[in-house]
Amino acid sequence: MDTIPLYVPIIFSLTALATMAVLLHAGKTVGVSALPSKILFFLLPAWLILQEVIASTGFYEDATSVPPRLFLFGVLPAIVLIILYFVFFRSGFIEQLSLRSLTLLHVVRIPVEIVLLLLFMGGQIPKMMTFEGRNFDILSGVLAPIVYFIAFRSQTPKRWLLVTYNIIGLLLLVNIVSIAALSLPSPIQQLNFDQPNRAVLYFPYIWLPAVVVPIVLFSHLASLWNLSRGGRA
Repeated sequence: MDTIPLYVPIIFSLTALATMAVLLHAGKTVGVSALPSKILFFLLPAWLILQEVIASTGFYEDATSVPPRLFLFGVLPAIVLIILYFVFFRSGFIEQLSLRSLTLLHVVRIPVEIVLLLLFMGGQIPKMMTFEGRNFDILSGVLAPIVYFIAFRSQTPKRWLLVTYNIIGLLLLVNIVSIAALSLPSPIQQLNFDQPNRAVLYFPYIWLPAVVVPIVLFSHLASLWNLSRGGRA
């Protein structure tokens, strides 16, 4: 990672922290005394620190593990947590989240995509993972404030616009996650052998698959659930 300027990990670290902060703020509006909010306020910072420690030991750099260690210890626990929140805290937490906060959260995808471009220029991820390649996820970030302004400028939110935006954003997320997973140095690698997706195996970029992507995924799923249930704006 010596080819990456110091400002790149700084920008990404701030972006990851901002992503966490927006979600915690959304949880705060539900009520800090609520059990799901308390769990979130404890787990998210602890998860960031844990991933920093694990990545700093070189644990994720093993390219022979099946399934990849990154999936088992970085991604899977976050997915399980999302599932548990939907199973146990739908009415007490997810349906109380503000659609406004969940929509604005996606602005963080703009600096994420800029960082990915800088990582490609430093030889740490493939071009395919950038907006110069096959990653169009930056559109979700650019459209977020526009959708926010249009959807919430009247007293009644434009739910059709929010549903459309979240479905498109979810598909764009699935696209880049698929490319990133298949470009990871591992037995399941299928793409970009000449310049694989190395960056996410190191701190702070481990926060992308372990923290930022799960939060973005949760935001889309929570928004779509609330829109289907007539949730709060």
